[in-house]
Amino acid sequence: MTNLAINNLFSVADKTVLVTGGSRGIGLMIAQTFVKNGAKVIISSRNAEVCQAVEKELSAIGDCTAIPADLSNKEGRQRLVEALKKKVDKLDVLINNAGANWSAPFKEYPEHGYDKVMNINVKPVFYLTQDLMPLLEASASLETPARVINIGSIDGVRVSTIDNSAYGMSKAAVHHLTKILAVKFAGKGITVNAVAPGPFPSKMTKSMLDQVQPMIEKANPVRRIGRAGDMGGIAVFLASDAGSYLNGTVIPVDGGIHLMASM
Repeated sequence: MTNLAINNLFSVADKTVLVTGGSRGIGLMIAQTFVKNGAKVIISSRNAEVCQAVEKELSAIGDCTAIPADLSNKEGRQRLVEALKKKVDKLDVLINNAGANWSAPFKEYPEHGYDKVMNINVKPVFYLTQDLMPLLEASASLETPARVINIGSIDGVRVSTIDNSAYGMSKAAVHHLTKILAVKFAGKGITVNAVAPGPFPSKMTKSMLDQVQPMIEKANPVRRIGRAGDMGGIAVFLASDAGSYLNGTVIPVDGGIHLMASM
C-alpha cells in the first residue's frame, strides 16, 4: 500500500533519473528540482563544457553526473547509453527533454532546418527510450512503475502563429508517441506521460520573449510566463508515487494559454 504521508507520496529520493538536454532551460529546471529532492541525477547535453559546469554546480547541492552527448545521431545516443550502463544498473525515470527549434515561413522552410528539428525532437525520444528499455525494466514494477516523461509543447496542442511549422509537428509527434508507448509498456510496469510547456525562459525562447513577453503575459490567464518550480514540480509529481496512476497523459503546463486564441 502506498504511504500517504506527504513526504513519502511526493518523494523522489534515491531515484535514478536521466534528463536529456539537462544543462539549460527547462531541462536544467527539472534537473535542479530532482537534485534538491534527493534523486541521483544524470544530465546530458551536446555542449560538454556547459554540461560539466552544470554537473559541478549541482553536485554542490546533491548527486549529479554529466554525460555529454549529441542525441541527434545514432553514435551520440549509443555513447550515452553505454556510458550510462557503466554507471547505473537501473533507471527509475527517463526525461526526454532535449530539443531544438527552427523558425522560417512555410514557403521558405529549409530542409536542413526540418531535419534538425525532427532529428533532435522526435528520433531520440523513440530510440533512446528503446535503447534504455533494459534499464527501465530493471526498475519496473506494477506497484511502483518506472517512468518515462517526454517534454512536448503547447505548440503540439494548438497552432502557433509563429513560423515554426516543423517544431509544432515534432511536438505533436512526441505527444502521440507518448500515448503509443503508454499502452505498450504500462502492463510491464513502465508508465509514459508527456508535459506540454508553454512559454518558459530559456535560450530557445529568449529571442521571442525579448520581443513579446509582455504581450504573452497579458494573453495568459495567469498573467505570467513559467517559472522553474512550475516545470520541476510537474516532473517530480509524475515521477513520484503521487503520479504512479497517470499514464498516456499530455499535461499542458502553461497557465491556460493554450485555451486562448493562438498568438
